[in-house]
Amino acid sequence: MRTKSRATVESHPSLVMSSPTTGDPSVKGLRSPPKANSRGPAFDVQLFLDSAGLRRKITKFQGKETIFVQGDPATKVMYIQDGGVKLTVVNETGKEAVVAILGPGDFFGEGCLAGQCICMASATAIALTTVLGIERNEMIRVLHEEHEFSDRFIAYTLARNNRVEEDLVDQLFNSSEKRLARTLLLLARYGAQDRPQKVIPKVSQEMLAEMIGTTRSRVNFFMNKFRRQGFIRYDGEIHVNKSLLSVVLHE
Repeated sequence: MRTKSRATVESHPSLVMSSPTTGDPSVKGLRSPPKANSRGPAFDVQLFLDSAGLRRKITKFQGKETIFVQGDPATKVMYIQDGGVKLTVVNETGKEAVVAILGPGDFFGEGCLAGQCICMASATAIALTTVLGIERNEMIRVLHEEHEFSDRFIAYTLARNNRVEEDLVDQLFNSSEKRLARTLLLLARYGAQDRPQKVIPKVSQEMLAEMIGTTRSRVNFFMNKFRRQGFIRYDGEIHVNKSLLSVVLHE
């Protein structure tokens, strides 16, 4: 068994943070990425995946169950139908970093389409999770033949790249209190055009600490502060109020 010490990186749906050089906070990241095709009825990715006759496999995972491990062969693109998935990486010295917490409607494992032969991260279910797995060659065929789906998938991939950059800025320049507020809002999917969840997937304070790069005691301190201020409440589940945005945007 490897002994894991904790490092911290994160990747989530975008919330654009204020730049420390301009001091000009922006809320544009609270809007969902532009639709690849804004004319006509909205394209339903879930409906397409359910009805397109893809060669695919639907699998259910229990909370904390491993989906794949860093170093496994990269052969599938996966789509989360229900639940949530944590992506982590471990370096050669055993340090572990949380690089993403994903939810319904998110893809992962798409690196296989870009020539990755092995999985660059480990994927673990954080709740009862339903995942649809699409073999690499089948996904490539569909992207070539189904242009509307291809547009949506490309837009999703570009948005993922954007939020990786935003996460790095957040990690480098913002306080742990702001990082925690942003992470809670992201987990609640505020800024998504469909609907925020308000009740976020079950996540421990230890996991939150790993994601934002601080200690569990600091997370506990800020969570209690947010609760006193009415920004959140929790009773086994965390309920996030939109007013928590004031912490992210406050200078």
